Amino acid sequence: MRADSPGASHQWLDDDAGPVVRPYTLTGGRVRSTHRFDLVAYVLAEPDADLSGHLDLQPEHRRLVALATRPVPVAELASDLDLAVGVVRVLLGDLLGRGLITVHQPRPVTNLPDNDILKAVVDGLRAL
Repeated sequence: MRADSPGASHQWLDDDAGPVVRPYTLTGGRVRSTHRFDLVAYVLAEPDADLSGHLDLQPEHRRLVALATRPVPVAELASDLDLAVGVVRVLLGDLLGRGLITVHQPRPVTNLPDNDILKAVVDGLRAL
C-alpha cells in the first residue's frame, strides 16, 4: 500500500482527534522549564530580538516572541496559543535562555494579614 506524501495541502490537524502534534513533542519531552514563571509574570520580547539566527526554533517559539511585543502575562500567552501553561513555560524557558525575551515577575506579597484577623472577618460576615 502506497502512502500519500504530504504536499502543500497537508494539514497538521485531525478533525476527530484534534492537533496531530502533541504538546510533549513541542517541548521535546520536557515537562519543566529551566526557569520559574508565575502565571501573572509579564513577558516582553527583547526589542532587538532577531529570530533569523535561530533556525531551530519552532513556530510556537516564534509566535510567543511575536505576541510579546508588548508586556503580556504567561497565562494570556498560553490562552492565545491554546496550549497548556506547562508547555508555554517550557517554551518561554527556551526563549529566555537565548536572550530573546525578558520576564518581569510580580513582587512577592510580604505583608499578609494575620490569620486571626481573617478568621475574625469571616466570623463577622457569618454573623450578618
